[in-house]
Amino acid sequence: MSGFDESMRASLDHCVKCTICESFCPFSAATPLFPGPKYVGPQAERYRGGGPSPDHSLDYCSGCGICTQVCPQGVKIAEINSQARAALKEEHGAPLRDRLIARPVLSGRMGTPVAPIANAVMGTRAARWALERTLGIHHRAAMPRWSGRTLRGWARRRRGPGGPRSVVYFHGCAANYYEPHVGRMAVEVLEHNGLHVVIPKQGCCGLPLQSNGLFPAARRTVRALGRRLWPYARAGYDIVGTSTSCTLMLKREAREILGVEDRELRVVGAQTFDICEYLLAMHERGELRTDFRPVDLRVPYHAPCQQRGHGIGKPALDLFDLVPGLEVIELDRACCGVAGTYGLKREKYDIAMSVGAGLFDDIRASGADTAVCDSETCRWHIGAATGATMVHPVEVLHRAYGLSG
Repeated sequence: MSGFDESMRASLDHCVKCTICESFCPFSAATPLFPGPKYVGPQAERYRGGGPSPDHSLDYCSGCGICTQVCPQGVKIAEINSQARAALKEEHGAPLRDRLIARPVLSGRMGTPVAPIANAVMGTRAARWALERTLGIHHRAAMPRWSGRTLRGWARRRRGPGGPRSVVYFHGCAANYYEPHVGRMAVEVLEHNGLHVVIPKQGCCGLPLQSNGLFPAARRTVRALGRRLWPYARAGYDIVGTSTSCTLMLKREAREILGVEDRELRVVGAQTFDICEYLLAMHERGELRTDFRPVDLRVPYHAPCQQRGHGIGKPALDLFDLVPGLEVIELDRACCGVAGTYGLKREKYDIAMSVGAGLFDDIRASGADTAVCDSETCRWHIGAATGATMVHPVEVLHRAYGLSG
């Protein structure tokens, strides 16, 4: 395969085989099927020469990005692995399952009109076993429920308040089809802070396609999104999102992993922010309203891998410090194991559960009924594993502002 990003490949020469990435990788510790990020990354890349991987152990890399974050030499290990996986899939093909679960807009559009029926069917053991036997999606994997009403439908029916400054809300697939309540709360929190929120027509960011090695489709998808958001970015609008993985895709992964260098996407990425990052920046400028009501709640908080990939710290924790009565337990665990669509797959589900076991134990031990996490797929996975009610940080802020009634 041609198309390896040479700037990514060049970083492998800085690898000094210190094995720090091996020590921090939660997946190589959970399964012998994945020999570790150094082996399938910098070490194996020297022998690929831009071609496919010599073995399929590479496909057991989750793409969580922890190896890149901890590398003291700045080697783009996760990015190299992702590009090598794409070469592997181009050479050998991707199963139908991977092609389907990498298209959340398709599943969202199919399930939304018949949400009650679709949710009832997908809640049965027979349907889940059938899905495992036919497509290879594990029968216990966490699956989102269709809302039945999209966020876009809600946005079309309302006229929000004006404000001195406008921002674009980037809802992503999850908030549109599965968690529109998160999108509504995000919009209302932004409006409470004097912002006029614009919700333009948009689409998937392409991250599920990228993580499944389907690079050509991922490039087309993220470019289409960039073209939709470009007029707003060009006009100076900030773009604020609630899916920390989708905002990371726009910020840098489309460029660094997919090699998309479109001018439109560069401008869009430079003006894209995770919502907690954006609200904290407002606070630091003295612009955030702090009329928070007491919230007598004790909640564990897990910062997912993609959130840490932004390199912005943990802004949700700083915002929570502003809420009276709120007690937050910061969970010091690397990964919940799901890694987007990784943990849905029959052959990888047990690995995902093993990776997340410590986190699940921590949440259970806390005795809390509710836990907080920035990533939707992580919330679904953790909730299914622990029984806890999982919420986005913006839901806590929405309640603290007294906007939840």
